[in-house]
Amino acid sequence: MTALFSPFQIKGVTLRNRIGAPPMCQYAAEDGFVSNWHVPHYAMLARGGAGLVVVEATAVSSEGRITPGDLGLWRDEQMEGLASIAQVIKEGGAVPGIQLAHAGRKAGCARPWDGGAPLDASDPQAWQPIAPSSVPYMPGSSHVPREMSLQDIEQTQRDFVDAARRAAMAGFQWLELHFAHGFLGQSFLSRSSNVRTDRYGGSLVNRARFLVETVAAVRAVWPEPLPLSVRIGTTEFGEQETEAFEETVFALRLMKDAGLDLVDLSLSLSTPGEPVPWSPNLLVPYAEIVRNEVGLPVTTSWLITDAKAADNFVREGKADLLLFGRTLLANPHWPRLAAKALDKERPDWVLPASYAHWLQNW
Repeated sequence: MTALFSPFQIKGVTLRNRIGAPPMCQYAAEDGFVSNWHVPHYAMLARGGAGLVVVEATAVSSEGRITPGDLGLWRDEQMEGLASIAQVIKEGGAVPGIQLAHAGRKAGCARPWDGGAPLDASDPQAWQPIAPSSVPYMPGSSHVPREMSLQDIEQTQRDFVDAARRAAMAGFQWLELHFAHGFLGQSFLSRSSNVRTDRYGGSLVNRARFLVETVAAVRAVWPEPLPLSVRIGTTEFGEQETEAFEETVFALRLMKDAGLDLVDLSLSLSTPGEPVPWSPNLLVPYAEIVRNEVGLPVTTSWLITDAKAADNFVREGKADLLLFGRTLLANPHWPRLAAKALDKERPDWVLPASYAHWLQNW
């Protein structure tokens, strides 16, 4: 059996293979609600053969949205649309996951194809973001976040907990907390964005505190048989790369003790112009180290596109499953091509009859 197509069990959940669709923002929501775009989009990803499909960054509060087009789960009324997504993912044979997020100081921006810049203060949809410290992402920017009070921190953690409860009620079986990409969790951990002097700033233990407490609080309400993961920035590339990676590993050990089940290694992107060394399989070497040193299952993404290489990464214990973002957007049925490249006689999932007819020799 190919390693990439072997089942993966974690807690009470079993994926049919080691291929996952990572959270990829569609920016198609209205006031956080699912639109007509979302359901067929996620249904296609599941029907294509991925074992795991994780719904895009879903804000735990309205001010936690990256853009006004982000999905949300800060109201009970938003559950119905997300439940429809979870259902079609299950019907497609994949495990439905969802990523809960708060964008922190990167919140309140235009959609990427509209430039991605902070919304102008005169825009009726604009709002001031919140963050660990009153430090803008872009030096000199007028888009300055308000420093969070202790009450703000407690409220935001309650927002994560409430959203987790709603995600479980909506039928999701896999939960990821977004602590990467310079968003709120990452900005607490990073020295470049957290200059607090209270118990949430300064030492590494203090800077990791928001992440650890949030994991513990969510774990207390998220069903025990279901896995809880975090997406975290692997390191801050540049002069502090080694130290930043060591701090990530330390924080992950604390989160493991708080109830974390799996790590999704991604990019930090805590500062503009971070010198990311873009190359194929960029984060796989880090994934292997984290898997060995933290003792948790690990997944990662970013420029992993070759089926044979991915199969070897799983076989050699460098990662437990792999996420294929742009690859699956370009072709949701890529898992079928991967199976063929690995000389697997047949995929372990059943295509709809109409698809099977046309793809039988493909």
